[in-house]
Amino acid sequence: MIQPPYRTFSSFLRERFGQRVQKITLDAGLSCPHRDSAKRGGCIYCNARGSGTGAFSCGISLKSQIETQMDAMARRYKAKAFIAYFQSYSNTHADIYTLKALYDAILPYTRIVGLAIGTRPDCIDEDKLKLISSYAPDRLVWMEYGLQSASDRTLELINRGHDVETFSRAVGLTSTFGLRICAHVIIGLPGEDMDDFLATARLVSSLPVTDIKIHMLYIAKGTSLEHLYREGRYTPMDRESYAQAAACFIAHLREDIVVQRITGDPHEDELVAPSWVLDKRQVLDAVHREMERKGLRQGSRYSSS
Repeated sequence: MIQPPYRTFSSFLRERFGQRVQKITLDAGLSCPHRDSAKRGGCIYCNARGSGTGAFSCGISLKSQIETQMDAMARRYKAKAFIAYFQSYSNTHADIYTLKALYDAILPYTRIVGLAIGTRPDCIDEDKLKLISSYAPDRLVWMEYGLQSASDRTLELINRGHDVETFSRAVGLTSTFGLRICAHVIIGLPGEDMDDFLATARLVSSLPVTDIKIHMLYIAKGTSLEHLYREGRYTPMDRESYAQAAACFIAHLREDIVVQRITGDPHEDELVAPSWVLDKRQVLDAVHREMERKGLRQGSRYSSS
């Protein structure tokens, strides 16, 4: 297999652990301050499951989620080591005691070598980071913060509920605890073009971000974005345009940033459009071909100035 022209998550994990490590996604049953306490309705693209599995609402305990997924990954990939990823909604949106009880669910499992906490940059503070960092001596631990765009105009348009400065402050605070930091960004947001995408790449590269997830904006059923799409007020990118944008975005990233993913992963039963995002392999190939065609690699267009 040809190595992609960027620092992949799988290669990073092999370097760190010397073996295949698989991620298991967990739903802790938490919500999002943007939806409940703030009553802002959530981001225009977010589905009813908070971009997660919906397992908790189906009555599946964390213990069962952990054990079922580890068994499945062991059978499918022969994996012996795992990363627990608290994915659904905002996984710091609770008091310290509740959060500790949730995170402690991983402690009985020696095969869990990593802990990833997905949340919002406006849903973190020193006490929560102190708790999360307490798991780091024995595991690889990182925070995942949604940025989506470096444009405050865009963040307001997509009803994000925080500004760019909030993200930058959260990254700065988190870095003082020695945790890895993964930024989530979206290519294809309404009203954005290549200049906006690259501004986001430059912002991420200017901060102590260690990892990134690049998502294609797709339209899920029941979201505000679906209404815009049905009304003809938003048209998703085609695969070729996305490949061009993602290739250029990666070229503007710092070389040391781990690229955890370069496409979204929608549930087929909830996807409205575009249909091409369901073929993950084709999306990856398209981005890789574009980088090869233009002679791009991660960092090849990065500038620290």
